[in-house]
Amino acid sequence: MTNVRDLSAGTHGSGSEEADWFEQWFGEDYLHIYQHRDEREAEHAIELIAANLAGHEINSVLDLGCGAGRHTKVLFERWWTVGLDLSMALLKVARKESSDAPYVRADMRDLPFGDESFNLVVNLFTSFGYFEDDAEHARVLARVCAVTRRGGTFVIDFLNAGQVRRELVPYDERVENGITIEQTRTISQDDRFVEKRIRLRGRGKEYIERVRLLSEADLERMLGTAGFVVSKRFGDYSGTRWSEDSPRTILFASRR
Repeated sequence: MTNVRDLSAGTHGSGSEEADWFEQWFGEDYLHIYQHRDEREAEHAIELIAANLAGHEINSVLDLGCGAGRHTKVLFERWWTVGLDLSMALLKVARKESSDAPYVRADMRDLPFGDESFNLVVNLFTSFGYFEDDAEHARVLARVCAVTRRGGTFVIDFLNAGQVRRELVPYDERVENGITIEQTRTISQDDRFVEKRIRLRGRGKEYIERVRLLSEADLERMLGTAGFVVSKRFGDYSGTRWSEDSPRTILFASRR
């Protein structure tokens, strides 16, 4: 079994307010606003993974960027799984919802696991692309490759950058748990990021989400550089073949 440890006291931060938006946002307010994420959606995602890895030996799984643990919980029902995230607030919820599964607080750029610890690593629901510098994204993928056993699989479930650019909704608002949430979306001037500003009306709070617009080709190239070979491409959790109009970019990559 993989040896895990909590890195609560030593997380890696880039130092600027803009780059650290994920440390600001994934906390108590995020939980209040998004506490009812679709559990059935998580089950569909794991069903897709299990169906496409039938016959593969899987006895240890890493849920990278696990958040509040909705995917970890489903994964743990099938395989021994550890969830990793930077947000202590989200991990507290995850540990409460699925107390049997081990959870680790750490930065995905500094994974606290030995080489070849996992048969399967998953990164689901666009839990990637948060950094300003693509060298940091490459660093994550290199570490993922290192902790994946040879012949093991990495599954990344990301947004479809082209579809986001074409179908961007500039503004919407909704009420969740009595909170009016205003969301403004833009593409950055350099065309590299989709940025969402979240304002909690009447509370004087505003947050930012900022995700790198990496295309399917970008991801495949980066995965290849890290040491993976992409074997399957899907556009949704039903297993539809990926296309330019797909809502998601889901890639299965094998470690060389």
